[in-house]
Amino acid sequence: MYARKDRKRRAFTLVELLVVIVIIGILATFVAPNVIRSLGTSKVKLARAKMALIENALDRFYMDCGRYPSDAEGLDALLYNTGDPGWNGPYLKQSQIIDPWGTPYIYVAEGAVNQGSYDIISLGADGQEGGDGENADIYND
Repeated sequence: MYARKDRKRRAFTLVELLVVIVIIGILATFVAPNVIRSLGTSKVKLARAKMALIENALDRFYMDCGRYPSDAEGLDALLYNTGDPGWNGPYLKQSQIIDPWGTPYIYVAEGAVNQGSYDIISLGADGQEGGDGENADIYND
């Protein structure tokens, strides 16, 4: 017959499991707010970076067509030919005129913030005018 070796099986006790769960909970309470806060600031930075891409595309449109799009044409003039013979687009992809919160950027041909030029506006996380923090409106420089 086979001799049975005595093996001591060691498992985690309930107290050890509870201690680990408490430690994970404490870490999560300190780390989670920082991660969520940095996610919001990352979206604002991404919105500004996308605005720079749109500005570049608007400048290329201007070089090809000799004008900037009108308010009526908006940013769609960068995607589709509106009848200009010099149009050499598309200058952007559809996804590049959508802000990080899923709302299309607003184009204003006669800018109020950038007087003498155009405004590109993201309404922030709330999608409404005004707001603070992540909900604040973002304008191109």
